This record gives sequence, C-alpha cells and structure tokens, in this order.
Amino acid sequence: MIKAVFFDIDGTLVSFRTHEVSEMTRNAIRQLRERGMKVFIATGRQLQVINNLGDLEFDGYLTLNGSCCYMGRNQVIYRKVIPTETLAQLVRYQEEEERFPCIFVREKDMFINYNNARTREVFQLLNFPEPPVRDLREIMQDEVFQLIAFFTRDQEERIMQFLPGCESTRWNPMFTDIVPAGGNKRVGMEKMLEHLGIAREETMAFGDGGNDIPMLAYAGIGVAMGNASEEVKKYADFVTRSVDEDGIVYALQHYGIG
Repeated sequence: MIKAVFFDIDGTLVSFRTHEVSEMTRNAIRQLRERGMKVFIATGRQLQVINNLGDLEFDGYLTLNGSCCYMGRNQVIYRKVIPTETLAQLVRYQEEEERFPCIFVREKDMFINYNNARTREVFQLLNFPEPPVRDLREIMQDEVFQLIAFFTRDQEERIMQFLPGCESTRWNPMFTDIVPAGGNKRVGMEKMLEHLGIAREETMAFGDGGNDIPMLAYAGIGVAMGNASEEVKKYADFVTRSVDEDGIVYALQHYGIG
C-alpha cells in the first residue's frame, strides 16, 4: 500500500513548455491527499524559489536535492551543508585556474558570481528568477547548501576533483547541481520516511533528471517520465508518458492509485 508519493518539479510536475502543472495532474495530487496519502516535493530548487506550483498543497519539501528537508514549509527535519574547506578550495580554483558561473544557494537566499549567455538561457528555460550578482568570496560568510555550476560534462571530472565532500547531480547538459556528499534526494527521502515512520516499500517517486536517479532507485515504485533520458529510465520500475501527456496521471492509474 502506497502511503507517500514524492514528485520532482521541473520536467515532472511542471512542463518546460507551459511552466505549469496541468489541471489533470493537479486534481490527481489533490485526490492522493484526500485518500490519506502524504505527498512531497523533491527538487533541486530552494524553498523560496518554488514558484510554479500554484495553489497545490504538499505535506513536505525535500529541497536542494535533499540537503534541506521540511515537514510543511517551516519544520526543518534535515539539513546538510557544503564543508567550509570545500568552499575555500572553490574560491582558490576560480581565482587561480578557471572561472565559471556558479549560483551559491543558502537556506533563504542565493547569488551568482557572474552571468553569461548560458546562464540566461537556463533561467529562461526554467522560468527561474535571475539571482543577484555578488562577489565570489561572500560564500565564506554563511552556510552554502548547494552549488549550481555552469560547466560542461568535459569540465566536470576535472573540476570535481577540487570539490571534496561534494557530488555532482547533473540533470541538464548546461549545468549541474553540486550537493554535499550524502545530500541527494534518496537521503532526503530516508530522513522524511524515518520522521513519519513509513517504509520505503510504501513509497512512490516520480522524476525525469539525473538528480532523480537516487530517489527512483530507492522508492518502492520509481517512475520515470517519458521525457526522461534513457539513463534515468534504466533506474525506474515504470516509464510513464511525458509531462506534457499527463504522465503522472497515467502512472497513478496504471498502479490503481489514481
């Protein structure tokens, strides 16, 4: 019996084409809650920039790829930050080796060291507010939960060697989410389920990106969207229709819970 369902946002709940949740999907999520199931968001976004779910209500939020998890919107049940020494190494790398745009995500705000055509293209694709530009060294002044780093796959292996205690969770060819090691969506799910006393076999999760793989592999039923990459689909128990074809509704109906 499914007791908790976890949803990624971009490309899963929300269409890249419309930047909205379809009405059929909205109704399906409301019905899950009416039937007593817990529903959760599991996203790379910070809580304050979840701006595309309308009036939908959720029981909790796994934000920053599981590095900061909330029951409701206020009760923090888990948080894991990037080590200070790693941030110091990143400053040295940017100043001495090569620069790349990077968003530094703290619990309640974020900033970027500089913008270029790539960052602006991504912000437009995701309907994401452009962060303020600030000095790179400001990252040493407060806790940082996640980096959104705009470098290619070819650069990734080299740069990640300078970021000990972190892991890359890429879901877009133009950038990657860098989180503390042990801070992915699977870990966020584990902490939430432990808090609620729900077994992993009683869960279902939906996703489409590389950062969703740990969550899909861990869930009792992992569902990959039809628009997911082939790599993501390999880790799913079921591949549904695309986000623009109401894939969430189709999968819930397939398993008899929608």
